[in-house]
Amino acid sequence: MIALVPHCGYLSETSRMLDLYRALRRRGAQVRIATHGGTHENQLRVPCDIIEPRMDHERCASFVRNGIGLGPPDQSMYGDDELREHALAEAAYFREHGVTVAVSGFALSTLLSTRLAGIKLVAEHAGSWVPPVLEPRVMEVTGYCAGFNRVAAELGVPGIRSLPELLCGDLTLVTEVPQVLGLPADELGDGFRYTGPLFAHLDLPVPERVSAFLDLPGPVVYVALTSAPPDLIRRIVGQLRTRVLVAATVHDLSDLAGDDVLVEGVLPSHLIMPRVDLAITTGGQGSVQTAMASGTPLIAVPLQPEQQHNVGLLQRLGAAELIDLDQVGPQADKLLASESHRAAARLIKSWYDQVDGPDLAAEAIMEFAGEKYVAPPADPS
Repeated sequence: MIALVPHCGYLSETSRMLDLYRALRRRGAQVRIATHGGTHENQLRVPCDIIEPRMDHERCASFVRNGIGLGPPDQSMYGDDELREHALAEAAYFREHGVTVAVSGFALSTLLSTRLAGIKLVAEHAGSWVPPVLEPRVMEVTGYCAGFNRVAAELGVPGIRSLPELLCGDLTLVTEVPQVLGLPADELGDGFRYTGPLFAHLDLPVPERVSAFLDLPGPVVYVALTSAPPDLIRRIVGQLRTRVLVAATVHDLSDLAGDDVLVEGVLPSHLIMPRVDLAITTGGQGSVQTAMASGTPLIAVPLQPEQQHNVGLLQRLGAAELIDLDQVGPQADKLLASESHRAAARLIKSWYDQVDGPDLAAEAIMEFAGEKYVAPPADPS
C-alpha cells in the first residue's frame, strides 16, 4: 500500500498529489490519500482519510508564514507537541493500513512517522533544489531542523542533519528535466531520480468573466503570487501598465479590481498560462513549470531558497527574470516585448512535451514500493 500525504496548506502540493494519485490508480497501484486537512483539502475531490489532529485554515496560514525562507530558521514550523502528535498519529495510520511507502507533500512530520513505522519515504516536494546540485556550504545549513531533532530524540528515531536532508526522503523525485537542471541523470546519485515536470492540473473551469477578459485585445500579465503577503501583491500590481489577471486564492485583494485588473480566487493555472503573455509568481516549481509548459515567460519574486534556485535555472536559459520591485512596470513591458524570452520559454516547453511527469513519478514510486508496474492504457486521442 502506498500512502500519499499532502500538506493541504499548500495548493501546489495538494494539486500535485492529485496528479500522482490519478497516475498511480491508472496503473493499478494500491494507493490512499491521507491528510491532516487544511485550507485546500476541498480541492482533493477524491476519497481521502483525515488523520487527527486536523489543521484548520488559520493553522495552515501560520505554517506557511513560518515556512522555509519565510519564518525564522530557529523554529521548525511545527511546535514540538504538535510534531510529536502528528508523527505518532501518522505512524499508527501507516501500521493500520499496511502502508509500505509514504509519499510526502511537504507534510514534513512524515520524516519522523515513517521512521517510527519502519517504512520508506518518497519526497516529491524538493523539486530541483536537491543535494546533487547544491553547493557544499548549503549542505551544512541546519536551519529549521532543531524541533525535528528534539522530537526525533524523544521518539528514538534518527534526527535530521541538515536543511537539504529535511526536504529529502529515502527516494527523492527530481521533478524536472535534465536540460533545465543542467545535470545528466547518471550524475544524480543514489536516492534521486528524474521524473519530469509535476505541476497543478486543478479540475476547475475557467470562469466565464476570466475567459472574456483574456479574449480582449492586448497583452495580459497573470499575477499568481499565492504564498506572498497581500501588501507585496498590491505593490506589484499597482505598478503594472497593462491588463492584469490576479489569482488571489485565499487573500482579499478586491481593492485592486478595476477596468484593467481582474481579481479572482483559485484558478486553474494550467488553462490560464497559455492564454497570457507574461506571468509573475514567487518562483515555486509548480508555477514556473506551469508557465514553461505553456511557453510563457516569467518574472519572479522568490521568497525562499528553493524558489531562488528555480528562477536561477530559468534565468540561465533566458526564459525568466528576477523582479525589480522598484521597476515592475518597465520590467514587465520589457519582457512583453522580448522575443528572446518567449523563444526560450517555448524551447523549455518542447522539452516538457517529451515527458509525462506524473507517469514517470508513478513508475518510480511503484518500483520503489515493489509493486508491479502496469503501463497505462493508450490515450485514444
